[in-house]
Amino acid sequence: MERGYDSEIMDDFSIQDERIDSALHELKTINILLGGKAATEKGFRILRKRKSLPDRLSVLDVGAGGADVFGNTSDEFSITALDKNPRTCTYLREHTRHSIVCGDAMDIPFRDKSFDVVHVSLFLHHFTEEQIVGLMMSFSRIARHGIIINDLRRSRLALTGIKILTLLFSRSTMVKHDAPLSVQRGFSKDELLQIFDRCSLNNFIIKRTWAFRWLVVVEL
Repeated sequence: MERGYDSEIMDDFSIQDERIDSALHELKTINILLGGKAATEKGFRILRKRKSLPDRLSVLDVGAGGADVFGNTSDEFSITALDKNPRTCTYLREHTRHSIVCGDAMDIPFRDKSFDVVHVSLFLHHFTEEQIVGLMMSFSRIARHGIIINDLRRSRLALTGIKILTLLFSRSTMVKHDAPLSVQRGFSKDELLQIFDRCSLNNFIIKRTWAFRWLVVVEL
């Protein structure tokens, strides 16, 4: 199955109503049940085993959405959530205690080595390969120690499964529309390897995680 590039509703930043809130609420449940939260937690455990890191990590969560994979508070992380959609930033202020920056990931407003780790969850699949190369170069500039990527593994089984799950359980029109498109915009391992090769990133590991996810831990 070839990678898709059809636009998702969530990529329309003119949407500033309760559709965003409903989708972010459902994505929190999806991240718990379908492995998003667990994948991110595993990524940080791997990075800590491979590198000597501060006890409390400063993390830039790019394209944060609801930033729910970290919970509201943590002794382990100091989270700065970056998102372009103003409605999403309002949601974050109401539902988290993270620092919130409403800004564009394509023009990240931070100096070099501003954070210990850059984290992206269900974010990179929204972009073309060319755009992802640019994003990864920015992430490697901003992060001191590593980049953790948590995104979708494309397959026909995953596509069929998410269509059934959202049809049966989702109340969000945005999730019902976007979730299958997200799977189609997911990645094969070869595609990820080609992207990292173009970025001259060679110190990383790629793991499959539940459910139909890629976990990538990049050491810097």
